Formats: sequence, C-alpha cells, structure tokens
Amino acid sequence: MAIIITDECINCGACEPECPNTAIYEGADDWRWKDGTKLSGKIVLPDGTEIDSDDAQTPISDDIYYIVPGKCTECKGFHEEPQCAAVCPVDCCVPDDDHVESEELLLERQAFLHNE
Repeated sequence: MAIIITDECINCGACEPECPNTAIYEGADDWRWKDGTKLSGKIVLPDGTEIDSDDAQTPISDDIYYIVPGKCTECKGFHEEPQCAAVCPVDCCVPDDDHVESEELLLERQAFLHNE
C-alpha cells in the first residue's frame, strides 16, 4: 500500500528528500510525474491514462506535505522500509488504507517510474 501523511504533520520537511521517487511534496506545491523519475514527455500510466509527464498536477494538500499515491512504492526496490516513515519525527507517515497494494505492484511501479 502507499503511505499517507496525516494531519499531525508539522511541516518539518524531513521526509521529502528521503523519497527515491520524489512522491512527497510540500503543501500547495504542484507535482509532476517526471519529478525524480526517468519519465519524460507523453506517457501512458499503468491505468491506461495518457498524460504529459511535464505537466503540473494539482496539489493533493494545500496545508501539509503530501504523498502522491501513484508515485509511492513504499521504497520497494530501493530500501527495506519506507524512508519517510523512518525519518518522520512525529510518526505521521503511515500506511494508506485507501491504497492497499501488493509488493509485486509496488515493484512494477518502481520499474515503470525508473524505466527498469
């Protein structure tokens, strides 16, 4: 499953540089599929949606740091545990029950994001 940042977030920013997929953004910041990945130009997402990876996407939160579920791999393929949760001083990076995913799917996403 993906990780979510709860509203207990103190906006310290410790999690953001730890994400190998650049799936974590500061509240109100636009995000892009290309950020921290090897995606570029027009792409087809695993769900079949065609997009331009350079296009700015709407922030998921305006107030606190947030994680883009479609870019989160729980650090599979990079680390033994989600690094955001490991460094969070208030334990607000927790499993997202709305995005339960298998390890196989997370590894497939990692391969998609990084063209492996």
